[in-house]
Amino acid sequence: MTDQPALRLAAVTKSFGPIRVMQGLDLDIRTGERHAVIGPNGAGKSTLFNLISGMFQPSSGEISLNGRSIGGLSPHRINRAGLARSFQITNIFHRLSVFENLRIGVLARHGIRYGLFRPVSVMREVNSETAEVLSRVGLEARGHDLAGDLTYSEQRALEIGMTLTTGADVILLDEPTAGMSREETAKAVQLIRSVTEGKTLLMVEHDMSVVFSLCDRVSVLVYGNILATDTPERISANRDVQEAYLGQEAS
Repeated sequence: MTDQPALRLAAVTKSFGPIRVMQGLDLDIRTGERHAVIGPNGAGKSTLFNLISGMFQPSSGEISLNGRSIGGLSPHRINRAGLARSFQITNIFHRLSVFENLRIGVLARHGIRYGLFRPVSVMREVNSETAEVLSRVGLEARGHDLAGDLTYSEQRALEIGMTLTTGADVILLDEPTAGMSREETAKAVQLIRSVTEGKTLLMVEHDMSVVFSLCDRVSVLVYGNILATDTPERISANRDVQEAYLGQEAS
């Protein structure tokens, strides 16, 4: 890890009309760490992700990625700067094959648009990179299948693969194990640990067993502000956190 944070939010506010959702939030995500944001429903977790990824613009404050200000940039410019995200609701192209879903991201990273005429050498490289990602997320056997025919957990794996195709160093995952069985969750955790090796991961996740087994640090978001940031062990023992969110689950 380096001294400069991969992500920094300084005094970030977000208001929707008279309602202020972000209350001057400060948060540093260290380069190379796996960091979770937890909090009760309505705490502002989705708003936080939307602000970081450019879906929303901050009302005030500063958001920086690897030392570069990204507050106010469009999502595609933030992606090109090195940040990719998944969504709470699976966001894939159901009528395209699994391989084609992944190849779209690889083509975009190379600045290539879909068309009939492309140099064969370029497509060899693109297809090779796509196959590598397909292998990393464990979907080699489903490459030619329609994405809409995948199981739910396979679709989540595909979406994680789509974030990898961009080549981003900072990955945002929004509830990646939501709706999974215990066995599927265990496989998802193993996959996330593998594919984010050497990258910076920021995730929102309600399953505390996933958070505490996977993440280096945890931040607790309550009413648009960070209540505490610490190691999973210290967060689970924090009385204020227990009262605000974890309750008996922490003890």
